Order: sequence, then C-alpha cells, then structure tokens
Amino acid sequence: MNIGQAASASGVSAKMIRHYEETGLIPKAGRTDAGYRVYGEREVHLLRFIRQARQLGFSMAQVSDLIGLWLDQSRSSRKVKQLAQTHIGELEQRIRELQGMKTTLERLVQDCHGDNRPDCPILDALGAAAPCCTDAQART
Repeated sequence: MNIGQAASASGVSAKMIRHYEETGLIPKAGRTDAGYRVYGEREVHLLRFIRQARQLGFSMAQVSDLIGLWLDQSRSSRKVKQLAQTHIGELEQRIRELQGMKTTLERLVQDCHGDNRPDCPILDALGAAAPCCTDAQART
C-alpha cells in the first residue's frame, strides 16, 4: 500500500510517517520503481503501535525503547513495566504542574472584574516582573 493508504489504515498521518522514517523510529519504506513508498501490514502494525504509545503520552525516546522491547521476543516484561512506571511518574508530575497552573489562573480570573474597565489583573500578573506562577508552570 502507498503512504496515504498506510496512513488511513494506521491512523498516523502521512507527514508523521515520513517524520518517523527520517528520525529512524521506523525503517525506511521500500520504494516502487517510480519512487513511491510501499508499506505492508507489518509496517502498519508498527505505526498503530506507535500511535497508541503516543496517545498514552510516551516520548519519542520512550516509544523507541518500547518498540525495541516489543520486537525483542526474549525481553523481560520487568523492563516494560519499569518504563511504564517511570512514565506514570512523569505524568503525575505533569498533572501537578497543570493543577498548579489551573489554580493560579483561577485566582487571576477571580481577581478580574471582567467589565468595561481597562485594568486587568490577569494582564498585570502576566506582565509583572515577579512571576505569577511557579517555575514548573512557567516552563510550559
């Protein structure tokens, strides 16, 4: 199948398929005599694997590690579990950061009159010399 068909079958855009090839996450596709990429069921299955891992928030490096483990029939499930547990910790940290951002923004919204006056505590806080939010929130 061509790249468009592989994209439809896998749920991964053609642009991302090309990106995954360029970065080495997936092997370069075979080519027809005319130079068009050719994909089979194996490649589509791999693309679905990547899509599902990305939907769970795994980084590209983690997805690469997961692919390596997935393809290694002699792997230990301990390694897979450890990688997933590490990711859960990262997600929990991200949730804490997002919750902090939400709390800060709720406070700023509470302080804003939201009327026809030009003064706005939200804009004042964003433009203040002192940060309105924590370092973790400012990174995002």
